[in-house]
Amino acid sequence: MRCPFCSSEDTQVKDSRQAEDGNAVRRRRMCSKCGGRFTTFERVQLRELMVQKASGKRVPFDRDKLMRSLQIALQKRPVEEEQVEQMVSGIVRQLESAGRADPTTKEIGELIMEGLAGLDKVAYVRYASVYRDFRATEDFGDFIASEKLEGDD
Repeated sequence: MRCPFCSSEDTQVKDSRQAEDGNAVRRRRMCSKCGGRFTTFERVQLRELMVQKASGKRVPFDRDKLMRSLQIALQKRPVEEEQVEQMVSGIVRQLESAGRADPTTKEIGELIMEGLAGLDKVAYVRYASVYRDFRATEDFGDFIASEKLEGDD
């Protein structure tokens, strides 16, 4: 593993443990050259996923992009990082086991919406506002009413 600080390939694993409910291995590493410490994650990948965009373009699936979009929706919400990791891992597993090599952005968006609905209602509405392209304040009210979210936290 290449050191992210000095690019040396001489790094050592100092500690390994299970992460994400046993779906990943977290490794603490140290660079022998510069002494930098960093963490890597090793996950099982059933197959290479390509995402079918609305334009028809196919791009490689990016787990980090999925994580970033969730972190934006969940900003300043009382949700643990581990819960987000579990949700992302669950979405990736669903995509990999669905039998299709090219899930659409719409399918991925719906999986995210489903996950957020059970995780945090405010983040769910935030994500929906971008995903469903809300144009006016009435769109929020209509969405909340249609999803029966009133009175939820």
